[in-house]
Amino acid sequence: MKKLLAAACILTLCSAMPSWAETNIICTLVVSAETGKPLLEEGDCDRRMSPASTFKIAISLMGFDSGILETPEKPLLPFKEGYIDARPEWRHSQTPKSWMRDSVIWYSQQTNLQLGMKKYAAYVKAFDYGNQDLSGEPGKSNGLTHAWLSASLQISPREQVTFIRKLVRHELPVSNYAVSNTNTILDQGMKGGWHVFGKTGAGGIRTADGKLKTPFGWYVGWSKRGDETVVFARLIQDTDRQPTPPGPRARDGLMSSVFSTRGVLE
Repeated sequence: MKKLLAAACILTLCSAMPSWAETNIICTLVVSAETGKPLLEEGDCDRRMSPASTFKIAISLMGFDSGILETPEKPLLPFKEGYIDARPEWRHSQTPKSWMRDSVIWYSQQTNLQLGMKKYAAYVKAFDYGNQDLSGEPGKSNGLTHAWLSASLQISPREQVTFIRKLVRHELPVSNYAVSNTNTILDQGMKGGWHVFGKTGAGGIRTADGKLKTPFGWYVGWSKRGDETVVFARLIQDTDRQPTPPGPRARDGLMSSVFSTRGVLE
């Protein structure tokens, strides 16, 4: 249990940081959902990293398409002793909506366990999701529950955008019901005149001895304004842990610089 808590703490980056820690923007990529044409591209957008909690977008599509997830409010899964519980909001029953909102790791794991590896792997392949490596943590064969948690599964910002663009354009091999419900639980409301749908993610780079260092953060999704839809991904990396997780900082930085009333898309 202590090891699980320690791992979860690293994954959510809940430790304090040295005052000299810096944040680097690895990539900011915004493309037209209609044409795929880049509207903004900065940095190394082909660098692969663990998707961390942005993989919940894919899990949501799998869950709703397979019937494991029913509606944004069902199923209500109870919290159980032994689940990863690093954040207080994870220590109670969850719905698909609260799972996505609070980024609850154990709900993802329980959904995947119901899917089983055969279906799970088939969806990842059909989605052409990153490197499609579901082996999990080195030597543990735990890909069903850990592949996306700073482990084997890796994806680049460009691949994230390609995946989300397929989602927005209904080009993924899942039902419209799966897409509609995933849209609902990803809805972030209005930001600077844009209707935003997205998911943050945070993790660390795994060292040779299995420790997680050098935190990174994602924000991935799409935004609508009138007839215009754009798809985006931002990936940042910290030199050391900071007081706030990098995922929300990736989100807030993207929103303020790109989708605010004075953003670059205005």
